[in-house]
Parts: sequence; C-alpha cells; structure tokens
Amino acid sequence: MTIKKFEDIICWQEARVLNKFMRKLIREKRFELNYRLINQIEGSAGSIMDNIAEGFERGGTKEFILFLSYAKGSCAELKSQTYRALDAEYINQHEFEQIADKYLKINFLIYKLINYLKNTEIKGLKFK
Repeated sequence: MTIKKFEDIICWQEARVLNKFMRKLIREKRFELNYRLINQIEGSAGSIMDNIAEGFERGGTKEFILFLSYAKGSCAELKSQTYRALDAEYINQHEFEQIADKYLKINFLIYKLINYLKNTEIKGLKFK
C-alpha cells in the first residue's frame, strides 16, 4: 500500500487520538493551576503528530526518518510529563496507564516505520 497523504499513516492517526485524549483531560480543569504543564503537554502531544506530518510532507525518506525520530522524542517528553501529572495527582493511575498504552503503541509504530524506511529503496517524492 502506498501512503498518499500523512493522514493515512497509522502512527499519525494514533497520535491524533492521544492528542484528543490529553486535551479532554486538560479541559476537565484538573490541571487548572499548572499552566506551564498544560502548555508542555499540549506541545509534546501535538508535536508527535505534527512531526510525523511534516516529515512526510518534506518528500524525502531521510528527512522523514529524521522527523519520525523527533516524534519519538516528543513521545518520551509526553511520557515524562505524564509522570509529573500523576505525581501531582492531576491524573489517576488508570488514566496514566491509558496514556502510557497509547504512547507506547505510537512509539512502536514509529519505530517500525523508521526501520521500514531505512531498509527500502524508496528515496521519496522529491527524488523522482
């Protein structure tokens, strides 16, 4: 299957689901007093999907891999922020585990995509 647009990429779709889930938690006003953590969580959760999209749209396999690695970094950032939210009791253990399941899945999907791209002959659209 050829991916024609970034919206077709499964790890981007999953990152969007995670982003919506994080926004829902924030809107419940449990983070109300910690605006810095809210901004960091929104930034890293959004950055996962944004880096996947940007890397794809750059049109080169090497650049795509680079941006996928940025997305993996944003996953780690969100993971750390999630621990901070748990420790501050903004989220409970069950919510923490739901979030962890989501970013672990995304991280694995990104890892698999990077490995595929490293082993393919495809150079990207801008090299055609």
